[in-house]
Amino acid sequence: MEHNNIRISVVIVNYNVEYFLEQCLNSVYDALKNVEGEVFVVDNNSIDSSVDMVREKFPQAQLIANKDNVGFSKANNQAMRIAKGDYIVLLNPDTVVEEDTFQKCVDFMDQHPDGGGLGVRMIDGKGQFLPESKRGLPTPSVAFYKIFGFSSLFPKNKTFGQYHLGYLDEHETNEVEILSGAFMLMRKEALDKVGLLDEAFFMYGEDIDLSYRIIKGGYKNYYFPKTQIIHYKGESTKKSSINYVFVFYRAMVIFAEKHFSQKNAKTFSFFINMAIYFRAGLALLNRFIKRIFLPVFDLTVIICGLFALTKLWSLESINFPVHVLKYALPGYALTWFIANVYSSSYDSPIKLKSFVSGTLLGTGVILIAYALLPKDLQFSRLFILLGALFVLLYYIISRVLLHFALGKKFDLRGVRNKNFAIVGEPDEVERVKQILKNTAHKVSDIHSVSPSEEKSENDSGVINQLDQIIDIYEIDEVIFCAKNTSAESIINWMSITAINKVEFKIAQPNSMYLIGSNSIDTAGDLYLMEIDKISTTSNKRNKRTFDFVVALLFFLFLPITIWFFKFKGRFIQNCWSVLIGRKSWVGYSNDDATKRKNLPQIRKGVLTPAEEKDSLIHSSMRSKLNLIYARDYSILTDILILRKHWRSLDR
Repeated sequence: MEHNNIRISVVIVNYNVEYFLEQCLNSVYDALKNVEGEVFVVDNNSIDSSVDMVREKFPQAQLIANKDNVGFSKANNQAMRIAKGDYIVLLNPDTVVEEDTFQKCVDFMDQHPDGGGLGVRMIDGKGQFLPESKRGLPTPSVAFYKIFGFSSLFPKNKTFGQYHLGYLDEHETNEVEILSGAFMLMRKEALDKVGLLDEAFFMYGEDIDLSYRIIKGGYKNYYFPKTQIIHYKGESTKKSSINYVFVFYRAMVIFAEKHFSQKNAKTFSFFINMAIYFRAGLALLNRFIKRIFLPVFDLTVIICGLFALTKLWSLESINFPVHVLKYALPGYALTWFIANVYSSSYDSPIKLKSFVSGTLLGTGVILIAYALLPKDLQFSRLFILLGALFVLLYYIISRVLLHFALGKKFDLRGVRNKNFAIVGEPDEVERVKQILKNTAHKVSDIHSVSPSEEKSENDSGVINQLDQIIDIYEIDEVIFCAKNTSAESIINWMSITAINKVEFKIAQPNSMYLIGSNSIDTAGDLYLMEIDKISTTSNKRNKRTFDFVVALLFFLFLPITIWFFKFKGRFIQNCWSVLIGRKSWVGYSNDDATKRKNLPQIRKGVLTPAEEKDSLIHSSMRSKLNLIYARDYSILTDILILRKHWRSLDR
């Protein structure tokens, strides 16, 4: 019998995260230089270019390209069933491992034959420790403390801190009950005994279930912090998602019904169902406060202010007509409010000039409408002008107060220039500089840092001085060049300097993107060439409004418009699809090459930027036109395309 010399099988399930997957695979193959291993990539029917990227850049990987999204558990099992390694590690695609991660893990497990599973220390994209690196069994009491926030209030307490085992030192090796599915290394022998992932769990909960079965099978699970990884998507990224609340806690119910006694399972299910509605309610309230509260408050204040303004006329014994009080004043307020919405006054970063332009626009619309009214319905232009002044003063004063009281989202200084530190050799530093200059981010100073102990004349220092460089030069963001800097060094320095609140990015070799995470509220961020003008909040709003208004007009005048088109049924169908938001009047040209351009996602269009003899244009030219459309988009672009090619709206 031929001896199997594969020590470790790495299984990565991917779904639409091409950039992160490439970075992950680069780090995985660097880590496999010291230990014999194999890599499986299971793609769950991604619509980006993930599959093509793996085939082109990592032909040595064993790729399983599913035609459907079969879920996390089933996809992992597909690879685990044919894996040959002594150990199998389930790894998320949005991770980066150190060069010796696999070697250290294998050595530790070889020295601890009682170990069935192992997890490592994880940090997020800002260098902060992720508490889900070590977890306890979610018994009813533990789940209760987690759901209702006691574990967050008392993380170090042995009673309340069981969920994340906060009382255990994050830098010490310990036995734990639950491993994280982001990095879950298991002994093949243990899996043969206890089975693979339970496919009843589509997503979430499957790692808890398998970890518990490993313990019930007579093995131990270990938390091993002697090596660490970056995991961009921490738990905090999902808390505001209502869908996450339902899927995650329903997974807990499946786990309870499977492993707890009938009585305990019922108790657990009761608390979980309470938690679902409690957390869903919090998520809805949080979303309301974040998105709706301020606009509603503004509109309310404007309406109340306009009514208060009428008191100036009453001092002169002039009474406002009933129709003005009932209809005109709310109409004025709504007009000024909507004009400010479309002037980007509610978009980040906040700019005071947006309130000026929005209020002037609203005033113009009101005065035009006022001039068209019959004389007996006209009351006072002076009131409109004073109302406009009130609206403008309210917006400016309220935003200045929010700037000083809350800052962050309400910071009136806008997107300030950033100071960057790039860790890498001169050629890579220069390449990254060019990427930065082609992004929408404002650059103040760029300091190069040598990845070794040798400093060139253009370097501000060496990597061992990175913490000092951050302090002295007030660095906002550190970019590590993966070509010249080891993953171990990157992760260590991210952990060391996390206290400085700087941001981090990693530049992969020969790639025009930088990967990192600027916020705990996002899974990860990319710096790409500036092709995302079409996806800005204001342009998305303008594009959707244009689509809706035009579709509505076509429907209102359907008895006339329909006779201009040969395929009348198709025209009506397109109008309806655009009206309800399934389509847009203008979208990208349909071509396979489009997928490789990684353009911002927009709705499928009835028309395209390549309308001029579209069938005769080469695919590369269509891709270039799509790129230009995304990069330089304005609502005028759609207007011009629709005006010129409106006779093609029936296709």
